[in-house]
Amino acid sequence: MAPPLLKLDGIKLTFGGAPLLDGAELWVSPGDRIALVGRNGSGKSTLLKIAAGLIEPQDGEVFRHPGATVHYLPQEPDFGDAATVRDYVESGLGPSADPYRATYLMEQLGLTGDELPANLSGGEARRAAIARTLAPEPDILLLDEPTNHLDLAVIEWLEDELAATRSAIVVISHDRRFLEKVSRATVWLDRGTTRRLDRGFAHFEEWRDTTLEAEEREMHKLGRQIVREEHWLRYGVTARRTRNMRRLGELHAMRQRLRSHRGAEGTATLTASEAQESGKLVIEAKAIDKSFGDLVIVKGFSTRIARGDRVGLVGPNGAGKTTLLKLLTGQIAPDSGTVRLGVNLEIAGLDQKRDALDPDESLMHFLTDGRGETLVVNGEERHVVSYMKDFLFKPEQARTPVRELSGGERARLLLARLLSRPANLLVLDEPTNDLDMETLDLLQELVAGFAGTVLLVSHDRDFLDRTVTSVIAPEGNGRWVEYAGGYSDMLAQRSQKKLADRGVRRADTGAANAPEPSRSRATATPATSSQKLSYKQKFALETLPKKMEDASAAITKLEARLADPALFSRDPKTFQATVASLDKARADLSAMEEEWLELEMLREAIEG
Repeated sequence: MAPPLLKLDGIKLTFGGAPLLDGAELWVSPGDRIALVGRNGSGKSTLLKIAAGLIEPQDGEVFRHPGATVHYLPQEPDFGDAATVRDYVESGLGPSADPYRATYLMEQLGLTGDELPANLSGGEARRAAIARTLAPEPDILLLDEPTNHLDLAVIEWLEDELAATRSAIVVISHDRRFLEKVSRATVWLDRGTTRRLDRGFAHFEEWRDTTLEAEEREMHKLGRQIVREEHWLRYGVTARRTRNMRRLGELHAMRQRLRSHRGAEGTATLTASEAQESGKLVIEAKAIDKSFGDLVIVKGFSTRIARGDRVGLVGPNGAGKTTLLKLLTGQIAPDSGTVRLGVNLEIAGLDQKRDALDPDESLMHFLTDGRGETLVVNGEERHVVSYMKDFLFKPEQARTPVRELSGGERARLLLARLLSRPANLLVLDEPTNDLDMETLDLLQELVAGFAGTVLLVSHDRDFLDRTVTSVIAPEGNGRWVEYAGGYSDMLAQRSQKKLADRGVRRADTGAANAPEPSRSRATATPATSSQKLSYKQKFALETLPKKMEDASAAITKLEARLADPALFSRDPKTFQATVASLDKARADLSAMEEEWLELEMLREAIEG
């Protein structure tokens, strides 16, 4: 096994109260793809900053291989005195780096390089920071929430770029789909310590739950053992004094272990305050248009949203998702067309810009609108401190100003206020930003089980797949199309439509090139009949299913081999070779499936 490029051992750090890091470890070898996961506030970003050399731990060892280059992507980029984005990106290049790499990345990320840092949006600033971090192609990439403020197209581009890089990667992200595609190992930071799973994030949650269950059983067993020892000391047969003292010492040690054990953090409790039922029709839009000058945002869009629908809006930044949301909810009027809202609507909304937050306002004042120390939730009067506990806030934070909260805490605070308001229509603009995965799970359950109607803007593909019943996506030139199902369903429908269009075009091309038939024959035979599959295409169509079946079987065998938890420690070379073989087998299967689908669609188009 190659020596590590970076190794953190026994890292300790305390900012008052319980230790933030208490013996945490992290080692990074060439080619590693590590997902660093944990609850909000668990110290992930702090551990990454220690790895980057930006923070010194109070105790522990930090080793960086001499000559190894480490580049760190912070959550909030600092442009310093850079005059333009190009100056900022190129300032990260080393003396031997290729300057064309910086230009290439800026072009891929939709930046010219002439932008002024002060005028950048959140998404543009994030893309500039990504270009600066990736451009030098360092030995180690440390990425803190790289997908924040990015649209889906850029996220998918970043996945491909990271898959192709030779750099080792440690990444923090709340985007499940992103972590599943990028990672090959997972480090879990929990209660100050780390545990490592030498498998990608897709296997993490099952492993985490099993680990916590085993820990709970162990603590229960320890408690029962203490009870038995205490009973022996009180009522057991008197033994030699030295033996009694030994057992008494062991009892004290067990008590101390039980007292010092930090149980797993609780989970938030998310419950929406539901208003009276709305009418069956919630929103009806007919042929609506909206432009700003020459920029066409919406053109000829129509939809009908009924009670119980959960509709997701997706698309690149700047496509007009928020504008369409405001059109559908009556916040702005269309240039033409009509929007009709149903009866008995009670709307509660979450703004992606978090404009509702006053940095100087206390949590208690924000949640109660300054009306004392209680609020009404689902018809029940509750003390604000009790309600705050449902969202993992501590009692002493009631009078804390908003400016002292982390990004994840601010997101939970906004959700707490939103869900305390009676509503039958939830309008959520990027609700998943800054939430940890446990809270995301609960928000997903709340949205999926909400009795009313939901309009949701999100770039989180996994969240969309788990919650929405339809997706509205832009098709260019102000045209928006609604697809049934989640994000993956939308991609499948788009792919099928493109393949069908391609097949029809090919068939039409074949008909156009053929000799013109007699009028009677043209009437009797479809034009597509003059096009047919080649021998090579027919052979591929017949043999691909068997090849796909064999590839699936091979993938199953490789996955079973990797399921052995001792394989990595016993034979690292075999483990790495198996991982590489599995990645190649999956890529080959995906390519075969796409080829078969295209040929099958072409065959159907030809045969009518």
